Amino acid sequence: MDADPQAVTAKTSLWGDVLGGLAAMLVALPSSVAFGVLAYGALGREYAGAGAMAGIVGAAALGLVAPAIGRNAGLISAPCAPAAAVLTALIVDLASGKSGPPLAAGAILPVLALTALGAAVLQILYGALGGGRLIKFIPYPVVSGYLSGVAVLIALGQIPKLFAFPKGTPLFHGLASPELWRWQGVVVGVVTIAVMSATPYLTKKIPAAILGIAGGIASYFFLAWLYPPLLTIENNPLVIGPIRASGSFLEAISLRVTSLGQCDLAALERVVVPALTLSVLLSIDTLKTCVGLDALTHNRHQSDRELVGQGVGNLVSFLTGGMPGAGTMGPSLVNVTSGGKSYRSGIIEGAFVVVALLLLGKVIAWVPISALAGILLVIAWRMFDKGMFHLLRHPAGRFDFAVIAAVILTAVAFDLIMAAGIGVGMAILLFIRDQIRGTVIRRKMYVGQIKSKTRRSPAEEEVLSRCRELGVFCELQGNLFFGTTDQLFTHLEKDLQNARFILMDMRRVQSMDYTAAHLFDLMQARLAQRGGQLLFCGMPSALLAERNFELYMISLGVISTGRGGVVSDTLDSALEWIEERILEGAGVGSREDESLLSVEDFRLFRGLEGVTLAALGVCMLEKSYGQGERIFSQGDEGEEIFFVRRGSVRIMLPLEGGKLHHLATVSRGNFFGELSFLDRRSRSAHVEAKTPTDLYVLSRSRLEDYLSADATLGVKIFGRLSLVIAERLRQTDEEMQDLFER
Repeated sequence: MDADPQAVTAKTSLWGDVLGGLAAMLVALPSSVAFGVLAYGALGREYAGAGAMAGIVGAAALGLVAPAIGRNAGLISAPCAPAAAVLTALIVDLASGKSGPPLAAGAILPVLALTALGAAVLQILYGALGGGRLIKFIPYPVVSGYLSGVAVLIALGQIPKLFAFPKGTPLFHGLASPELWRWQGVVVGVVTIAVMSATPYLTKKIPAAILGIAGGIASYFFLAWLYPPLLTIENNPLVIGPIRASGSFLEAISLRVTSLGQCDLAALERVVVPALTLSVLLSIDTLKTCVGLDALTHNRHQSDRELVGQGVGNLVSFLTGGMPGAGTMGPSLVNVTSGGKSYRSGIIEGAFVVVALLLLGKVIAWVPISALAGILLVIAWRMFDKGMFHLLRHPAGRFDFAVIAAVILTAVAFDLIMAAGIGVGMAILLFIRDQIRGTVIRRKMYVGQIKSKTRRSPAEEEVLSRCRELGVFCELQGNLFFGTTDQLFTHLEKDLQNARFILMDMRRVQSMDYTAAHLFDLMQARLAQRGGQLLFCGMPSALLAERNFELYMISLGVISTGRGGVVSDTLDSALEWIEERILEGAGVGSREDESLLSVEDFRLFRGLEGVTLAALGVCMLEKSYGQGERIFSQGDEGEEIFFVRRGSVRIMLPLEGGKLHHLATVSRGNFFGELSFLDRRSRSAHVEAKTPTDLYVLSRSRLEDYLSADATLGVKIFGRLSLVIAERLRQTDEEMQDLFER
């Protein structure tokens, strides 16, 4: 009997998750121990064992809990470098009394627990409020500078452990005093670094951290064979020492919670910034790893859900006495490449950490401190963004390099908390710089280059072309705020001296502040001095309350009846209004006192003999339509061409849902309906009278009856008709070219 293919696939997938989880544990466990020792080692060497236990417990708690909630395929969560660096900096600050009274080691541990708790709660809050999408937008130079600063701090903190300096020995004094070096520690550390660095070139199957720590332990016991006192574990400064876990799981949770009672209001104030910094860093680290995994697994992670999962994982880690952590790239890559394809592999990795703690607790106690220091130095080297120096080759990248360098120097010279503040400030500066670099004017065109949909007579076209600088169209984009308004004013300063009308298209504007509104008010005042007007179109819908620029400018008085700017419903209506004002100013005349045109007044028939014109007049019918009256509809049969003697008509294209798109406005002296006149097919659009309109109607059939006696006239009429249509097409080409070149 054949096996069920789905069962076989599920079994294969589960086996792959088991292998992936095991491989990931072999990478995550040594790093977690190292990070725990790094953080708690700042309290003194006697806390190295407690640090190792905190790292292991944190890896177990995060591994078991975070994947079950986040459900991101292949992601492994464990204690990480940013967590170790932030906690180390906090311990140093609390012990030295930089920001308050110095605390003893016993009083610092509850404060660390409170910090971890605050970071976990904040992560859950980020995910619940949808902050996963926002955290990913922190500029990379800021993230790079912070992580590189963490790498430098880790390296500076591990060099004394590599050389096994006596407690309290300053780094540079220790390096300059070889008599303080413990040569056994140096040998073990160098062997660990060498093995870990060479492993990627020798094998891809065994994690470098495993071989590195194995090499360090082997070299330590080789030295112990030569120097037997090294085989003593109690009070041995070169090894982690005994790892002790007392009490039950519930007792550990109870002890952790009750320890918070030792924290007073002053302690709470001292952990606010570290907890916020830790939560943001752990969230960034996790989401960066998730993005990388998406490319490998062809999945798409859910940022907000993953942050909630990480927050709950860190909450459980806090309750059990573990270190906080994040989704880590190294173990995650090992997991995926070893067969872990689902979130179960992360849970399995956490279970293997628990098994390792139960079976290898005594072995972990013999891990040399200098071996862990060697592992952390390699990790720090890989964390440091060495590519930042390539930015110096290009002028555009030097500011980014300055941002990275500023964050690193602040982290090293002061602390990570201040570096976080510098990073946030730099992020704001980067945003302002990017906004100022890009122009807020997407397109700028003059009247004649961009036209309304009203078909003008040649005389009107000539006036608009001659007076093109009187009307300016600007399509704006991006954010109008104090950083970009000066740029906008600089671009339009010359136009404000010459133009009478400026039209601002706001449809692509994302935000606007008071500075931009004040600038619009100044522009309106300058235009009004010459009888001009500032106009706006493309205002966002009132449904978008956060972008209701019209209401905002009305409240500030920028848009008001009588003196302020004018808001137009559509771009075409605004352009038409500007064209009418320019034509009136040039003396072309108002539409209200139009006289009826005769046949000979139309360009199509200009120059024809009187007898011919009289015959054409006989072929034509005279019709009048009231405002809003339909002349014909899409789909109607007809072969007539219409000549506008007085008034104007709108040509509308029907759309789905009963909507209409305005194609053109045909005014006095122009014609419409030429397509059906030429091909005798049904009408392609609706036409209705915009104003009271008088028309000549020329039927193709009646014209052909007349042309049977005079074929020459037909050649002239159709030839002129084709020329007019060709001119319209050329005008359309020019408008399209202007549109896409800007």
